[in-house]
Order: sequence, then C-alpha cells, then structure tokens
Amino acid sequence: MSNTLELFNLQDKIALVTGATRGIGLACAELLASQGATVIISSRKQESCEQVAAQLQASGLKAVPMACHLGELDQIEALYRQIEERFGRLDVLVNNGATNPHFGPIYDTDVAAFQKTVDVNIRGYFFMSSLGSKLMAKNGGGSIINVASVNGVIPGLYQGIYSITKAAVISMTKAFAKECAPMKVRVNALLPGATDTKFASALVHNDAIRSALLQHVPMNRVAQPSEMAGTVLYLASNASSYTTGACINVDGGYLTV
Repeated sequence: MSNTLELFNLQDKIALVTGATRGIGLACAELLASQGATVIISSRKQESCEQVAAQLQASGLKAVPMACHLGELDQIEALYRQIEERFGRLDVLVNNGATNPHFGPIYDTDVAAFQKTVDVNIRGYFFMSSLGSKLMAKNGGGSIINVASVNGVIPGLYQGIYSITKAAVISMTKAFAKECAPMKVRVNALLPGATDTKFASALVHNDAIRSALLQHVPMNRVAQPSEMAGTVLYLASNASSYTTGACINVDGGYLTV
C-alpha cells in the first residue's frame, strides 16, 4: 500500500498552476498541495492569488501567490525569474488559465476577441511551456500538463475560436512531448468535457444548452472541477513516469459517442 501511495507523492516538488484561483485550476492546486507539493498559485490578479494561497495555508498546505497575465509575455518572463530566484527549480507546470471572450457564431468573431483568445490560449501556453521545460531540465526534468478541451477534437457550437486554440494546444502538447523527452520533461494534456465552472457557465447553467449537450454525454451529467484534478495528479506524479504526449479525455464519454 505504501508503495502505491508513494507513486503519487509530490513532497518537495514545486508546482505552478495557472488559472488557479477557481474552477479546475483551484481543484488541481488543492490536490497537488495535499500530496506535498509547494504550489504556486497564479492568475491575473495578485489579490485573488493571495486569497487562495491563504486558504490553502490555513489548511496546512504549502502555497505561494504569484500573479501573471498569460497574454503578456513580459509577465510570463517575470514570473519565471521570480520562480527561479525563489525556488531554483520547477517540477510541475499545469497550464490551465484560458480565455473565451466570444460566445456566438464563428463568423462574427471580431479581431479583438480573436487576438485575445490566441494570445492567452496558444501563445501563453507556448511560452509558459518553453520557459518551464528549460527550467525543469536544469534540475533533472519535470512534468507539463496542458488543460486542453474536448472542443479541440469536436468544435463546440458558438465556441469557434476557443475550439481552434484548444486544437492547437493538443498539437502543441505532442510537439513539446517529442522534443522535450530527451530533457526528461514529460508533456501531456487533459481534455475536460463539460465542467461546472464559472468559465463554462454559459453552457452548464443554460437549461436548453445543457440539455442538448448531455444528450451526447453517456454519463448524462456535467463534471465537477475536482473530477479533473485526479488525472492532473497522475500526470504530475511518478505514476505516469512513462507517459508523454498523451491527451486524456475526462468527459463522461462525450468523445466516444
């Protein structure tokens, strides 16, 4: 039993979770911290990061707030300088922060919404992974987990540009996995289905849309954020030591229909 538990032990590991102040990111941060990791709580607003870090600390967990806007390259670079100066290492990166400013017909997407979605969901993930993999390699390797979406496989209705960026994240995951393997950096992706978060509220809290969506979900329900965190823990830990380039669907069976 102890050997099984040891597979998921993250004691002395440094983990960075973006978009960590709510939803899937918060659930992941809580679970990684519960397994012994020091979790860097990152999101756009420092105040929100501090609030979540304080909550985890009050529960006896190790958490550090570090704000970063994923759409701003200078902030990404500053975040990594801060991590290296404070910890000297990074073992786990969970690329979870994302944006979806346009919900409507794809042909009505304006330039501002297009650019913001691409900047955060593609460029942000890319440079977080680029800098993260190099820092991990300095200390013997690590694990990058990209939170993509089932929309990257089957585009969501009225979520065109968001779906396009998530398809790019899936491809990005495989490209980084292939090239980072010699550095002992594993790169995998989580593909969540419909999950009850503020981010997905336009879908899951609209009765008509939710009902139509669940017709394609064999488990016939929406997921809770905590149901995504277990896969992230697996990918962050030694339990997945021979897993890289994998894109794991956690979707209630949506992609099997």
